[in-house]
Amino acid sequence: MPRIALTTVGCKVNQYETEVLAELFRARGYEVVSPDAEAEICLLNSCTVTSTGDQKTRQLLRRMKKRNPGAIAVLTGCFPQAFPEAAAAIPEADIVTGELARAKIPDLVERFFQTGERIVEIPEHKRGEEFESMQVTGLGNRTRAYVKIEDGCERYCSYCIIPKARGPIRSKPMEDIERELLSLAEAGYKEVVLVGINLSSYGKEIGLRLIDAVRLACSVPGIKRVRLGSLEPELLSDEDIHEMASFPTFCPQFHLALQSGCDRTLRSMNRHYDTAEYERIVRTIEKAFDGEMPALTTDIMVGFPGETDEDFQASADFAEKIGFARVHVFSYSRREGTPAAARPTQVPEPVKSLRSKEMIRVTDKTRTDFLDRMIGRIEKVLIESTKTPFGYEGYTANYTPVLVECGEEFVGRIVPVELVSRLDGRCVGRMLSPDEV
Repeated sequence: MPRIALTTVGCKVNQYETEVLAELFRARGYEVVSPDAEAEICLLNSCTVTSTGDQKTRQLLRRMKKRNPGAIAVLTGCFPQAFPEAAAAIPEADIVTGELARAKIPDLVERFFQTGERIVEIPEHKRGEEFESMQVTGLGNRTRAYVKIEDGCERYCSYCIIPKARGPIRSKPMEDIERELLSLAEAGYKEVVLVGINLSSYGKEIGLRLIDAVRLACSVPGIKRVRLGSLEPELLSDEDIHEMASFPTFCPQFHLALQSGCDRTLRSMNRHYDTAEYERIVRTIEKAFDGEMPALTTDIMVGFPGETDEDFQASADFAEKIGFARVHVFSYSRREGTPAAARPTQVPEPVKSLRSKEMIRVTDKTRTDFLDRMIGRIEKVLIESTKTPFGYEGYTANYTPVLVECGEEFVGRIVPVELVSRLDGRCVGRMLSPDEV
């Protein structure tokens, strides 16, 4: 039985799609092994959000070939789709394909086994293409599963290559979502996370909206929690927010992509909101989920071309004002093929580094403040499989990590926990009852 080792770089959508590939190969009789195991096929599902990601792709391919010199190396994902010539030029890759040939990859591998000839097949995205039919039965654990319901992006932020890599918006039909959710519930999953490249645009081309998918997911028997991936803030209506708050299984955690807390920078990025609108949406969420301690998380970029010291300070002040529960801070990276990469007002790397450290300092404080406000609350915690010296890690509905002293038999259960203290970016909890809630 041939063995295949799959490696994923990038987002939750990429992770989901790698599991799709794993199940396709299992159906052909292949044995799926860990990324660092010996294998006859090594597959890398790549990311191309930053040029650093491209470098990582090349390094990983070299490492895979060094570990398994006789293996077939398959490069797929966003990098080949966005930069086909650059991907095709990587000598370690025996098979190079993009986002649109996923279902054909097992056939390409078998063709390579027969002919030994290098294969480069990267079909281009076309407007009107349909959502690629895909479904998974799980993602390696029995607690949380990701469900991809949307692909593509048409926002065209000035720093982003993803519209080129992922193509136009396509949405998974509701009947396919329901079928997948029912299957995951039957497999024992307690929580599902709906994800997409531009999740907020779900249904745009088929007369539906994200709230339709949320409503469906919250009605599936056996699914006790429904969570959303990253969202474009201005596409959330007040009515949708209040309806989400009415669902008992909906998790009060919103990852609202900010990118900058400075209006001038947001305009330069070609984002479609300003800080006033963003704050209004945040306050609407806080009011709708009053009493549930909703968590607001985000991404913030520093050092965007043209960002001045004053712009950066405005962004840091806004982050502090919102009081995010968690922030992913990162420095701007030039992405070939985007408008921002060609601008002459690039910020020097040392300045980016200083701003990144300062933004992390500010947002670490907002996270600490959020965790302190969680102390004393009684929350339903889903116990995960990660064990630490202080107990098993679990997550509340608003995705606060909690350390709970309990046995392995509680992994996968949702139990009532009193949050009593804070430790290293997490809360420490005391289980109130062994009975699942």
